[in-house]
Amino acid sequence: MRAPIGTFDRATPAPDCLGQLIGPVADAVRTWRGGVPAGQILYVDTEPDWADTAVFVEHYGRDLLDTSANCVVVAGKRAGETRLAACLALSTTRVDVNGLVRRHLGVRKASFAPREVATGETGMEYGGITPIGLPHHWPILVDAAVVELPYVLVGSGRRRGKLLVPGKAFAELPGAEVLEGLGI
Repeated sequence: MRAPIGTFDRATPAPDCLGQLIGPVADAVRTWRGGVPAGQILYVDTEPDWADTAVFVEHYGRDLLDTSANCVVVAGKRAGETRLAACLALSTTRVDVNGLVRRHLGVRKASFAPREVATGETGMEYGGITPIGLPHHWPILVDAAVVELPYVLVGSGRRRGKLLVPGKAFAELPGAEVLEGLGI
């Protein structure tokens, strides 16, 4: 299966460029044990100032919007306890935080985690958070539409660079749960 690289100059198998990846992501790629070979996870170098989805597709091509996904960190609270989870949904949708995510986590209130919590707990840069390399005890909620795509463009853990990942690989991540209707 060949990944579309759009307007990028080149895509490199992630295991061949671990030095370009942030620590937790590099570790996850290095120890990858999924059914999808780690060599099918590709890294593309991109401008860090263009990491946000709207700006990114403006510069790299609007056609990438249909294959891009965002990973957001959600904090849910119940009885004074905070539960963190990651949610991955297509960039053309928004995560159903107050409905599906709140119910799935069994919390009374859910919202996007504050920036300092998201970056501190993941070891990743804000605007580049990816589900690959997240803490193993976290639930990773993945919209079913993401898993169905041949390749998905996601953050690399830094604002510089993106990963092109076979959609089905997200279902293989530790703690991953594929949910219909996560992205609405």
